[in-house]
Amino acid sequence: MSARVVTISAAFGAGGPVVGPAVAGRLGLPFVDRAIPELVAGEIGCTLEEALAHDDRAESGIGRILAGAARLPTVALGMDVYFPERAVPLPEEFVEHTESVITRTAERGGGVLLGRAAAVVLAGYEGALHVRLDGPRERRLARAAAEMPPEPGRAARTGTPDRDVERMLDDNDRARTAYVKHFYGADPADPRLYHLVIDSTGVPVPATVELIVVAALAV
Repeated sequence: MSARVVTISAAFGAGGPVVGPAVAGRLGLPFVDRAIPELVAGEIGCTLEEALAHDDRAESGIGRILAGAARLPTVALGMDVYFPERAVPLPEEFVEHTESVITRTAERGGGVLLGRAAAVVLAGYEGALHVRLDGPRERRLARAAAEMPPEPGRAARTGTPDRDVERMLDDNDRARTAYVKHFYGADPADPRLYHLVIDSTGVPVPATVELIVVAALAV
């Protein structure tokens, strides 16, 4: 037996976008990340930008701007984001369709799912492995600073966290926690939600991937 579904909940700076695709490649499963808001957007007829405004990993500041702009008649934000004159889908509607995409992914061959409270949505699903990636705030900050692309016209980042990175980490932590608590009454950092909890800031990426793959093959 082996898990056909692996859910990964990753704190900001814990390496989810790197670990997820690597695990999917090792297990021969699709990696489902951006595909979720894209599919949801298509189903409920909203733009990807609107969907991301309700996404659990959208930076809270950007999410608020997008959600607010989408309620105005015609707004261009100067970054190829345009909202037509129509209502924005309710957050509950977005979550309902996101859950539908997660469930269909599990039922149609499986995949590696990153974020969107997938471990809670598929809590009773047989053959699923639920993983949490986390780590001390200081080490998550350092990793985020090292991986952050330099801003146009500025030198490459040195890997030393600055206020921008700290604010981004704090905003993301609050947004992701609020999403899960609001819609599911759970704390995404609760280890009881997962089969495997890894400090991915202390364990190297290859070893983290190996731990998840071994666990998935054993489920």
